[in-house]
Amino acid sequence: MKRIIFSLVALAILGSCAVKIPYTKALKEEYNLTDQSMKDVQFFVSSEIILERSSSKGSSGTTQDGTIVSTNSKEQDRIIILPRTKCVLEETADNGSVLIRFETGAGKFITFATRPNMDAGKYYFQADWQQKGQISYGDKEQYTATASSGNAYLLVKVKKSNRTKRKDRVVKGMKV
Repeated sequence: MKRIIFSLVALAILGSCAVKIPYTKALKEEYNLTDQSMKDVQFFVSSEIILERSSSKGSSGTTQDGTIVSTNSKEQDRIIILPRTKCVLEETADNGSVLIRFETGAGKFITFATRPNMDAGKYYFQADWQQKGQISYGDKEQYTATASSGNAYLLVKVKKSNRTKRKDRVVKGMKV
């Protein structure tokens, strides 16, 4: 008896959980999401996004004893967005792409858009892949996205809730 009750409770808990599914144009239409209502939707990213930026400096000279000294310094800056990281909609662009914000700050958002050759309608991470994944992030700083970052797309939680209200009435019947 305890096992049956435990099974029913576990089934009720698991059945009420929200699942993360890809955000698509069809989903937006199915739930009649407007640009304003989408700002209340919690988005997630499906896989890791890595943005990299580096600069290097070099100088050479000599010391007092005549030794040639060459100095090279390299500075790297990486932004890593892990899978399932929460994000919000900043705005919807005129071309249908969405600007997604992962952190506060001027210009700190990433563009996601559908791919014309993909019929699933998922919103994928966008970068200038002809320029080796160039993207502007933050104060117009140029970063390079890793190739695997191009596979990242947006997810949303969907929880289906079916409620049925039933009113039963037993009819006694009629006598002649």
